[in-house]
Amino acid sequence: MAFGAFVVAATLLSLAPPEQSQAQLLINVYPSQDNPTNQTLWIFSGSSSVFFGGVQIRTSSGSNNYGAAQDSWEFSGNFYDANKPSDVNFQLSPLFSSSNTNDIESVRTRTAGVWGAGSPFANNATNTPTITIGSGSRTISHLFMDEDSGEADDIGIRVSGSSLSYSTGNSSAWAGSGIINKPIGDFFAGTFNRNLGARFALNSAGSIRVVVNSQVIPEPEEYALVFGLFALGFVILRRHLQKKRQARV
Repeated sequence: MAFGAFVVAATLLSLAPPEQSQAQLLINVYPSQDNPTNQTLWIFSGSSSVFFGGVQIRTSSGSNNYGAAQDSWEFSGNFYDANKPSDVNFQLSPLFSSSNTNDIESVRTRTAGVWGAGSPFANNATNTPTITIGSGSRTISHLFMDEDSGEADDIGIRVSGSSLSYSTGNSSAWAGSGIINKPIGDFFAGTFNRNLGARFALNSAGSIRVVVNSQVIPEPEEYALVFGLFALGFVILRRHLQKKRQARV
């Protein structure tokens, strides 16, 4: 009985997102609950600062490649598992304006304070994905993706309207969530740190982190079940140890 409780608890805990560290731009990726076979949900949160300015974040109509690492970055390894893209801009549809009712409700539940400190969800996570650098803000309209055979995979952001210029030392932050038409199975699950590029973030490997979750966002009741199971397991283990001590006496 105790073993079963711990197995269920461990399984549910594996769905929990990691805590966001300081000075970090974070993206959590989940399969869409409304359309898991075709779509993924991308949730942006966190802040950092520009380490090298004098460049800009491009629009989707600009040069569609990795470019000068001004708005794109490399991972230290493979990010794309299937249907590997080659210099493609995927449209990022704002979550709040989509018809994905389950995804919207799931994120809104967590931005209401259910997750507490360390939550990967920004308070305005259901709003349009937006990046703010210095005094300028733009909607994140597209995600740039490129698989480099034998080399590190690339990803980046593109903005709507006009490009967004930035200078060294500017603060940078992004928040919001959106949907792209690319399923979770196209990505490897796990945590991926920026290895090179993305000059709008600090010059460190962990300044941008993308966490790909193979499971949908766990509901709050599942976490309540986890804590209940741990409490039950602790009681059972404590009683077992007490009986062993009594038997020795």
